[in-house]
Amino acid sequence: MTDTELLVRLRNGDETAFRELVTQFRDNVFNTTLGLIQNNMDAEDIAQEVFIQVYHSINQFKGDATLATWIYRITVNKSLDHLRSKKRKKRFGFITNLFGENNEPKFETGDFNHPGVQAERKEEAALLFRCIDLLPANQKTAFILNKVEDLGYREIAAILNTTEAAVDALLQRAKQNLRKRINDISDFF
Repeated sequence: MTDTELLVRLRNGDETAFRELVTQFRDNVFNTTLGLIQNNMDAEDIAQEVFIQVYHSINQFKGDATLATWIYRITVNKSLDHLRSKKRKKRFGFITNLFGENNEPKFETGDFNHPGVQAERKEEAALLFRCIDLLPANQKTAFILNKVEDLGYREIAAILNTTEAAVDALLQRAKQNLRKRINDISDFF
């Protein structure tokens, strides 16, 4: 079924079309959210919120982008909103101690697992995703969409509502920042 046919059926309230849309996009939505949020439970919740918003606002979709781009845009916005909310809450919480017993530095890679990472590379991937998480939101988003979701510059520019040149600049800065953070960590050990 084409995007146009799917849209017509969705706008007519066809539940089968909605199930098809969810089936078609659920992995992309979840993986993008997981890459940005880095928490399985939160990513599942946000993915559900994305599809609820798609269902409720399908009549507002103007068609100036592809359906996939529109869904990615909603996914990125919901994910970034979640991160901003989490950051606000964290400001009022307690700051955790960076050092463990005997005053040894504590650096945990956590139990974050992205479904696209091979089993033997999980620890390295967890460390990389920790570093990605420290990037500014726009760099992090562009990097996840390009390297994890394998989207091209044109698609990312449409999702982020910017130019391809700006996407290129974001990705270059993200790579530089990641190299610096990874070098800092390897120098630490």
